[in-house]
Amino acid sequence: MLEVKKFDAAEVIEDAEDVVAFLNAAVEDGGISELPRALGTVARSKGMSDVAARSGLGRESLYKALSGSGNPTVDTLARVIEACGLEVHLTFTVCDAVAM
Repeated sequence: MLEVKKFDAAEVIEDAEDVVAFLNAAVEDGGISELPRALGTVARSKGMSDVAARSGLGRESLYKALSGSGNPTVDTLARVIEACGLEVHLTFTVCDAVAM
């Protein structure tokens, strides 16, 4: 009998390049609202307990905040980003919808 296992990106993220590629793809495909869930996947790939300890946040609260239905604060996201050894860099794209 063939056993099918649900794909989990956290199991295949191995290094910093994988993390950056995964986060960029998640935001490009799903928009900025996809960032918390994607960070949750990255945190799981690094070990949620370790990320919780480095961020000073509870492991269970991180699972909830970084789930698809969570609503994390900017402070929570910033602490997770730092605990994962990441930095955020923004770029400005000129488009018709935004006039400066």
